[in-house]
Amino acid sequence: MIATRRPADGILAGAMLLLCAVWGVQQVVIKVAAPDVPPLAQVALRSGLSALLVAVTLRVRGEGLAGRGGTLAPGLLAGALFAAEFLFVAEGLRHTDASHMSVFLYTAPVFTALGLHLWLPAERLSRRQWMGVALSFLGIALAFAGGWLRAGIRAEMLLGDLLGVLAGAAWGATTVVVRASRLSEAPAGLTLLYQLASAFVLLSLGALVSGQATGMTMTPVAWASLLFQGVVISFLSYLAWFALLRRYLASHLAVLSFLTPLFGVSAGALFLDERLDPLFLAGAALVLAGIGVVMSAARRRR
Repeated sequence: MIATRRPADGILAGAMLLLCAVWGVQQVVIKVAAPDVPPLAQVALRSGLSALLVAVTLRVRGEGLAGRGGTLAPGLLAGALFAAEFLFVAEGLRHTDASHMSVFLYTAPVFTALGLHLWLPAERLSRRQWMGVALSFLGIALAFAGGWLRAGIRAEMLLGDLLGVLAGAAWGATTVVVRASRLSEAPAGLTLLYQLASAFVLLSLGALVSGQATGMTMTPVAWASLLFQGVVISFLSYLAWFALLRRYLASHLAVLSFLTPLFGVSAGALFLDERLDPLFLAGAALVLAGIGVVMSAARRRR
């Protein structure tokens, strides 16, 4: 029997407000601890801690840990894309503002829609969705223009912004792999374990090769950042998200998740004194509007 999902209510609104706040500040948390622990080392360590917690949770629940139902190959591919996403996030935060990363990372739904259009015939984009895609990419261009005017000939910020867009593309590709493979029928915890374990291995190698695994200073700020990222963000918040997906309509959750970039931009301005130039804010608004058009059109089709 297919479980009936409930529409949005006060409980969901409160839970999503908390989750979006947590997700929105993660870029800020990484930047705050960056002087003590390089960003790439941070995301590697947090992935390892979260993977351990998820593995223990699956074991307690009596669920298999790997290779279940032909999920190994797509699981490893999804894990590699997940690692690429956070590689781009970590490297991007070394060059651009956390507020910029928050917006560009959440272009993922647009890339997901494009990927599903190419991969699954049932997910072809409608004319309205193509308009949303165009609107989002117009917003990206406008936000880039704001970074260019602010940075002048300084290419560093533009590089960080580009890495943010690539992170969104990698996140979208991860979703496409999950939707188009056996992972779509696998337990959510198993899919999450594939992603976290792969990220830990690949990002740890990346940190070693780039030299970011050396020279770490485990100050109280560093410990607090890693524990917050590993326990609260990558473990508790993801499990809470999956629990909400089992109870509420996914489309309603998706709409409420649009609050995340707003929290990210606000946190960057509040805690890191990041300047929010008008062109970037206008571009961010267009990006979010385009995502809203893409997802609302998909909801209407279903």
